[in-house]
Amino acid sequence: NSNWGVDLIVKDFFKNKKDGIYIDVGCHHPIINNNTQILSSIGWRGINIDMNQTSIDMFNVLRKGDKNICAAISNESKEATQYLDHDFSPVNSLEKKFSDTVSKEISFNRHLERKIHTYKFSQIIEAQNIKDTQIDFINIDAEAHDFEVLEGIDLNIYKAKLICIEMLDFENKINEKKFQHYLTKYNYNLIKIIGPNGIFELKN
Repeated sequence: NSNWGVDLIVKDFFKNKKDGIYIDVGCHHPIINNNTQILSSIGWRGINIDMNQTSIDMFNVLRKGDKNICAAISNESKEATQYLDHDFSPVNSLEKKFSDTVSKEISFNRHLERKIHTYKFSQIIEAQNIKDTQIDFINIDAEAHDFEVLEGIDLNIYKAKLICIEMLDFENKINEKKFQHYLTKYNYNLIKIIGPNGIFELKN
């Protein structure tokens, strides 16, 4: 189950829908603290994306029905630096300031730097032959790189009914106004803040 019960809110939102599609960016672990596991258990399928191969290896074992992709997602396709606590750390990030903060306050060690290539959300989705109209739920948990992931999604095309996104800034603090302002432009309404997550519904 997920932190703060986000998964229960998501399941309730979609009520009796048995065959939806989710996209989970920064999926980390297929079961523990995961917002899409509950949907997977009732028959949904989707794409799980993480920049850590260890995570994807676990998804390939425990979520065989999904497409599991090792990739870093951002607002452009480019060479970038990954700040690495360890291969399976939940605080690995593409943001140096965030990494500096959590290395002092959470992981208590110096993070390694590793070169990595980033991709836009649409590049990954198009390669998987998923129709834009099929996506029901997008979950984003990218350790202070969440806004850049969001910017890389063409929300005029990929109109998911529900988006859950972690709204942390570089200091590990919640900045909901930035996300709310951006998503309002695409007709999304903030329906709940739970922990560091904002849950946004597409208005009809």
